[in-house]
Amino acid sequence: MPEKVATRNGADTHYRDLVRLAYFVQPGRPRRVYRMAIARRIVDDAVTRRPRGDLARQRTRVLRRAMRPPRRLRIGLGPWLRALPARMPDAALTAALADLDPPVRVAWVLRRVAGMRRYAVRDQLLRLRIRDPWPVIDAADAADLPDVQPPDAFTFGPGLDRPVRRRPLIPVAAAVALTAALVGALVVTERDGSLAGGASQGRGLHLVVADPNAWRGGPHRLDVWPARGDLTGDRAFTGRALSAWARSTAAPRPRGEGAIGAQLLYAGRVDGVPTALLRNGDRVARYTERGPRMEVFTAAADDGSTPLPLGGGRYLLSPWDTRARTPGGRKVKVTAGVTERVPAPATPCGRGPLLRLEGADGDRTVGDLGFPRPAVLTQRPTTPRPVERSLRQVASEHAAPPLSADGTRLWRRLACALPRPERPVTQAAARQFWTGTLPHGGGSAQWVCTSLSFAGGAPAGEATLLHGEEHHATGSCDVANPVSGTWWQAPSGRWYYLAAAGPGLVPHVDSQGALRTSVVKGRLLVASSAHDEHHPGTPITLTARAD
Repeated sequence: MPEKVATRNGADTHYRDLVRLAYFVQPGRPRRVYRMAIARRIVDDAVTRRPRGDLARQRTRVLRRAMRPPRRLRIGLGPWLRALPARMPDAALTAALADLDPPVRVAWVLRRVAGMRRYAVRDQLLRLRIRDPWPVIDAADAADLPDVQPPDAFTFGPGLDRPVRRRPLIPVAAAVALTAALVGALVVTERDGSLAGGASQGRGLHLVVADPNAWRGGPHRLDVWPARGDLTGDRAFTGRALSAWARSTAAPRPRGEGAIGAQLLYAGRVDGVPTALLRNGDRVARYTERGPRMEVFTAAADDGSTPLPLGGGRYLLSPWDTRARTPGGRKVKVTAGVTERVPAPATPCGRGPLLRLEGADGDRTVGDLGFPRPAVLTQRPTTPRPVERSLRQVASEHAAPPLSADGTRLWRRLACALPRPERPVTQAAARQFWTGTLPHGGGSAQWVCTSLSFAGGAPAGEATLLHGEEHHATGSCDVANPVSGTWWQAPSGRWYYLAAAGPGLVPHVDSQGALRTSVVKGRLLVASSAHDEHHPGTPITLTARAD
């Protein structure tokens, strides 16, 4: 039978544990006081509405809301802001957690904060409707993040181990309803008695805009981007854009009664062509009146710092980005958030570093990886293993600093060498874990493990061997403990099996008769094939051992 909340001490402990989960699972990087206030508000709603519910259901409700907290929870936080604990965890930890995909972040918190076993985490993820939990759990276990402080270091002051006492909601609700009625009357008056003008309604969609100053104090997400462009006030044009999306096969579908909100991000002229960007959830629709044409692409809602394409090589920057430069350092003119025409990366495949952005989220490099929206490109340092790092150092690693000159050169090659992912990438971090000379006259080479992060999914690692003008995709890899191998043909025509591992590791193979001899030198394993003159094609079991 499910466990019940039976005693006061047990309820206090359960309440405190739920607050810890809600605190760490929340997305973004809000100030700690607001993160804590929202966490307690989420838990208070869960435990006071159904105080006798079993603990597993309460935990599921808390996690579901904490993964994507509604914006309305930020309104009226006074009682919770006045009930803050004496101390809270280091902000560097939540900053590092913010870079994980939501399901992976939940799994990490359940494993490290709640101390749950893998099978229990699997059951909890299934309750959260995460279809394939095991890869998510594996990604959480492999995440290179610090351990959370022990439970006794995260305590509330006296009287704060239970829900916050609030004022009765009836007077507040009455005041809100009266205000809404007055505002509604004013809106109807301004629109000649019509609440649904041509620009605000389109077959199940209605137009919404963010407050122009919402981005200044809230998390940096897409839903706080204000509407920009010289056509935002043109209701006829925005109405046509809204109707075009509503008629398309990629239109958002309502789950119940009422219209769906489509956020207006941009309405203006791009090279003289009226263009609009509309957003719903993780989908962005780009409408142009040349044609007209409608294109829908994926853009993670919690990633508000990556530019959105307007077409013609122009991009709409986040409202907190102030400057942009090319990877070579040339200043890019930005007018009302829109860049001048940015040339495509000068690489054989047209992919690679695109812009260096400067703003409130720090300097960072974004690049084209074959999808409409650019991705953040970073280069991780090659560090010895094991390595001791402080929380501040971990946070700085996740801050996605801009690419150096060497990093830019690496990504110009790597962007064309990586297999094109099936899903849009939000961030890609490359770690060069081996450099040296290939045997038998092979020349210099470098092995790179690239971590790819996706919108709403577990990350993946891809290994690549860069050799002269050639490149070889060598399968999946773990950025924290990279090891990879591949069959390689020397200039003499003979085949060898090569494998390399990161610092502090040594590659090891189980030949199973496919290899004659193997030698490891400088973390590079070289094994001769039993069939010298043709591609062996034999799979090799490769592992890494501590040096």
